Amino acid sequence: MAEKIKSFFQKAKLDAKFMNAGKGHKLTESTSIAGSTSIIEPKKRVEPTKEAKVAGQAALARLEAKECNIKKLNTSYAAIKAQVKRELEQEKKAQQEAQKNHVESEEQIQDAIKDNSLLAVTNIYYRCPYLSNEILSQDEWKVNIKEFLYAQLKGEEAGIISCLVIQNCNSKKEKINACVETLGKYLENIINNAEEEKYKKIRMQNKVFQDKVVPIKGALEFLNAAGFRQKKLLNNDKEEDFLVWSEDNCSIEDLITLLEALKTAEPIPLELDRNLQVLLPMQASKRTELPQSFFNLTAEDIKKEQQLRSEAVERNQMLRTKAMRERDEKEKLRKYKFSLIRIKFPDNLILQGTFSVHENFQNVINFVSENLINNDRPFSLKRLPETTFGEDSFHKTLLELGLFPAALLIFVWENKSGEITYNESAGYLKEELLSIIQPA
Repeated sequence: MAEKIKSFFQKAKLDAKFMNAGKGHKLTESTSIAGSTSIIEPKKRVEPTKEAKVAGQAALARLEAKECNIKKLNTSYAAIKAQVKRELEQEKKAQQEAQKNHVESEEQIQDAIKDNSLLAVTNIYYRCPYLSNEILSQDEWKVNIKEFLYAQLKGEEAGIISCLVIQNCNSKKEKINACVETLGKYLENIINNAEEEKYKKIRMQNKVFQDKVVPIKGALEFLNAAGFRQKKLLNNDKEEDFLVWSEDNCSIEDLITLLEALKTAEPIPLELDRNLQVLLPMQASKRTELPQSFFNLTAEDIKKEQQLRSEAVERNQMLRTKAMRERDEKEKLRKYKFSLIRIKFPDNLILQGTFSVHENFQNVINFVSENLINNDRPFSLKRLPETTFGEDSFHKTLLELGLFPAALLIFVWENKSGEITYNESAGYLKEELLSIIQPA
């Protein structure tokens, strides 16, 4: 069934491409209009007036002047190295000045964060291979997925689509599971007791139906696809609304297929986008704040945590049991969802990517490797002062390695003898990545 769902999405993507391609024609047909033998003369272009020509030339001149004033970054490796050197010198001077003068007030820093100027990344972004190659936030994908699924509900695969609506368009997992269990029982009762009429009717005012089925989006559409239709029936001498199943609407074989789809359907997977960036030293030193979406915390929680840091230091100095320490550590780890990993190269360029804290360190190694000019040569990643992440770390999560919510790693080549060398005159990152560096 999982393969059937996947093939449905592949077909839907192909259909979308054809729909966007415009009206076509058969290869055996002539591209000319059928039955037409006359040649249509193209309309003669009206010559612009003298005033229009002057206005156009003036607009073109303004545009060219504007383009000349736009600050562009020379993306040649030599120019970037020179820029890095200048920025490091500026940063050193700025640090010296900061020691002499007062640092920015808390209000100024907060205003800058709100303006996104201090944010390392503005948000967490995802891809959805099932639907498209767009890069969107999770909330945007939820809207897109919902719109897509509801648009398909009237098609031939309404049963499968309703299963996906149940999984993707409702928020609380425990309520989704309760609904799936209830719908499953309705179908199983009919499949296992095909001659029993009582299993073919669902009283719509029934408490279980009202509590577990009605509130869940896609549930009623699923029952409709499974052959249930609403009817008025007598119940205790009173007419009530029932959903009644008929084999004319859905066969037992189709019910078995739908039951399997109901039990195996899952949320449409989203892939975390790395949000790849290449930063100059000054950009990296300024953009150090993380957005709230990185944490399982509200803004109020984060503020409270900062206020309680001093208390945490005192608590750590107290005698506590191992169970108490483990509980506090687990509570701490639950706060983090994502990690911002920065890899600093010997030429001081910084490669940045976003990861889930539950991803293995191997994914960080792969991320670095696929962006190197020379990815055949072995390399290591270090965390100052003395931590080197070897192969024994590759299958550990970023959470286990303490690489959250952000970490700076140092890139080093390894020579054949296993010694680490920092001296490199050539570039490290692929040439196309230099073009995405933005001026500081």
